[in-house]
Amino acid sequence: MKDKAVDLNTRFKDSKPQEILEYFLSKYGVKAALSSSFGVEDQVLTHMILNIDKNSNIFTLDTARLHPETYSVMDATNLKYGVKVNVFFPKTDEVEELYQTQGINGFYESIENRKKCCFVRKIAPLKRALGELDIWITGLRASQSVTREDLNVVEYDESNSVIKINPLLNWSEDDVWDFVKENKVPYNKLHDQGFPSIGCAPCTRAVKDGEDVRSGRWWWENPENKECGLHTK
Repeated sequence: MKDKAVDLNTRFKDSKPQEILEYFLSKYGVKAALSSSFGVEDQVLTHMILNIDKNSNIFTLDTARLHPETYSVMDATNLKYGVKVNVFFPKTDEVEELYQTQGINGFYESIENRKKCCFVRKIAPLKRALGELDIWITGLRASQSVTREDLNVVEYDESNSVIKINPLLNWSEDDVWDFVKENKVPYNKLHDQGFPSIGCAPCTRAVKDGEDVRSGRWWWENPENKECGLHTK
């Protein structure tokens, strides 16, 4: 599959997002899925995907520590498109053990603690979600952070044994918002309050003008550490 991903990247690296999505959705059906955090890029892809195939597979990871605004846009998305986005939760016993070992906000104390929390609440549920898939669709863009500058449109994700596609990789932030406005796509209202990147409530804050779009995520850590593990190569 790794060689196949290389060939597919050569084929699609300069293609429009809709062309990429049409190919993979047609070829793989429900074996291809978008993982959505209900951030603006994922909302763009949701709109594109559901306009290609109303029965497409879209899922989200509910960490149980999301912003209220995230649940609001989830509800608005379900209502607008007449769907129910699939939800994967962390396992109760793992969350309880996490609390016993590091308390409610222990992730502030060390990178090790933070990554453990991310693993229990995000990575483990993601692995369950990807377990039956061949294609993982994401809203990653190269300009979002230093950790994403060397991504390809099509890659092989060895840790999850799936082909990962990033249809918006070469889009700018302006491209994303122009699409949202033109198509009246529901979006998280925290974006209007200075949140370009939105994750769990305790680990996300607004950023100032001119700051990196990922600077509000795990702001107490160095930029090179600012991934939860979902997209670490």
